[in-house]
Amino acid sequence: MPADDPKPFDPLNKLNLGGSVARELLFRPVEPLPPAPFTGAGVYAIYYTGEHQPFEVYAPIATHGQEPELAVPIYVGKAVPEGARKGGFGLDVNPGSVLFNRLKEHGSSVAQAENLDARDFRCRYLRVDDIWIPLSEVMLIQMFSPIWNRVLDGYGNHDPGTRRATQYKSLWDTLHPGRPWANKLAPNPVTTEQIIERLRQGLAERAQKDQTNEQPSGEDS
Repeated sequence: MPADDPKPFDPLNKLNLGGSVARELLFRPVEPLPPAPFTGAGVYAIYYTGEHQPFEVYAPIATHGQEPELAVPIYVGKAVPEGARKGGFGLDVNPGSVLFNRLKEHGSSVAQAENLDARDFRCRYLRVDDIWIPLSEVMLIQMFSPIWNRVLDGYGNHDPGTRRATQYKSLWDTLHPGRPWANKLAPNPVTTEQIIERLRQGLAERAQKDQTNEQPSGEDS
């Protein structure tokens, strides 16, 4: 803590509590996407290995099959119980298999993509009391700035049903076509080349931020 910081560390501060849950996720084992069935709600991180069908722009965050304890997730997310989405946070709503089902959906999305290989994706997850789930997801996004959260929106989208005239394919479905329901949507005006350039820029900015954070401050401890 900087010497001129007037605030003492508060372990019960909501950001510190959310951060502790997010960091606990990083101690969970890495599993296939999707993992074996389980019950519960919580948060998760998805990793890209790039071993089977490399997608060049993702090379800076590819784990290449190594255990990604310190790897950068390509996407993070949450799954809350149905009742929690209707205002029932903290009321011990039965979560069922909501977290597993979300990971299963994500596994199906990459399997359907024409230019991705489902074997290149791994995940880790943490079952969490529902009241802490939204804050934990926010902290994970702040910690890692995953590019499928920050730059390439649409990976977590669901089938919208009947298409509205103004509804376009997401950036994710534009770059990674294959989900059948996305074919009902109008082409996105952003081109594939523009998306790739945004990804390159986002990854470069993230790498620069990491280098800045790793540099010594020059202050005495």
